[in-house]
Amino acid sequence: MKRLRFWIALMIFIPCLAALRAHAQEEGGIPDGTIITLRNWQQYRQYMPDGMQELFKGSYQWKIPPEFQMIVGPTHHYAPPKPYIEDTEKYAHNVGIKDDAEGRHILTGYVAGMPFPNPTEPMKGWKVLVNLWYAYNPAIYCDAQDWLYFMDRYHNRSSESFIEVYRKLDHISDTGFPITDPRSRGIQFAEYLEVLTPEQARYTAQVEFYYSDFAKEEDLFLFVPALRRSLRLSSAARCSPVIGSDYTQDEARNTLFNSTPARFDAKFLRNQNVLSMSRSNGMVYRNYDNFYPTILMPKPAVGKWELRPTLVIEVQRIPSQRKGYCYGKKVLWIDAEGYSTDWEDLYDEDMKLWKTAYTSQMARDMPPYGLQLNTGDQFSVMYDLQNSHLSFYNSGGRTNGECKNYDGLDFTDLTRYSSVAGLSQIMR
Repeated sequence: MKRLRFWIALMIFIPCLAALRAHAQEEGGIPDGTIITLRNWQQYRQYMPDGMQELFKGSYQWKIPPEFQMIVGPTHHYAPPKPYIEDTEKYAHNVGIKDDAEGRHILTGYVAGMPFPNPTEPMKGWKVLVNLWYAYNPAIYCDAQDWLYFMDRYHNRSSESFIEVYRKLDHISDTGFPITDPRSRGIQFAEYLEVLTPEQARYTAQVEFYYSDFAKEEDLFLFVPALRRSLRLSSAARCSPVIGSDYTQDEARNTLFNSTPARFDAKFLRNQNVLSMSRSNGMVYRNYDNFYPTILMPKPAVGKWELRPTLVIEVQRIPSQRKGYCYGKKVLWIDAEGYSTDWEDLYDEDMKLWKTAYTSQMARDMPPYGLQLNTGDQFSVMYDLQNSHLSFYNSGGRTNGECKNYDGLDFTDLTRYSSVAGLSQIMR
């Protein structure tokens, strides 16, 4: 009976994925072994997000270098983990949407799995955004030393390393975890970052909470070493930089979308097959030398690019919260299988392109599910086009039980790495 339920649940995803793959075939695709360069890129522009095209055009400080090569390989496909599929089949039919007096879109009836396995109008774009928000990710992702690299217009470089712990406390679809952690206290997701280097920034840390109550806005707490205490930041400070990078609080997640969806409208634009990368070895993509030095796009040594079916949406703050927000709109290219973001363009309040970012999720074996796309392993670059600055993010940590003893630390310790109380333990 359990096996039958699993296959019935899997059938929910087949019509959507089949349509997306058919769309890829209609587009003709790109033959394996094709090499895209600065000379021939316009032949393949239909497979490129807008921001990628700007890099090829050379419109800004950040531009594709003459020696750049993008080698195209076969498209890989990834099925969600069995518990996530089963939860989708069990709970998706109860999910609904209602608006409150402020104009926020409130998700109702959601328990676990994918909220909208086959998103359609009305509000198709927002349903895709919510699927992105609740896409499968491990219950716990941890890394004892992630890296951020920075580059200015003169190609001066600097870097930071930091601890990273992302933890689900509700709406969990993972073997060995309850759907709701009994210690969640209404928190759905907790994010913890602590700077390790450089020494002058060491111990700076933040913990951020997202709530199961869809109408409740985020909470962010910052630990300031000089004060030896934490400060609660306003929920309006969504545009503040994450530990000095070009990523803001609203992009500090592997999906490049890190804000409660209730605060946003989203419009579905189109299906598009987009060049992205999903296979590489951590020893390769975590080596800074394997990226073109003037732009930090991956060299062929990192891996082959592939055409991935994507859903393109345009996202804006709801009218009642639009004033004072840093971005006029965001355009997201979302992987239609893994529901991760392959590319994001960010526009300022005057609707001029401000930033563009790519992120490449690296599939890895995650027992007992096999190869998974959203495990926390990734590399990403945020290009600030207006201010000629960039930030390169590189991660490859561990998940779930692997976080129990990682370099001698227990990142599964909820109090230490997923609570405000944990911030007070940093300098002890």
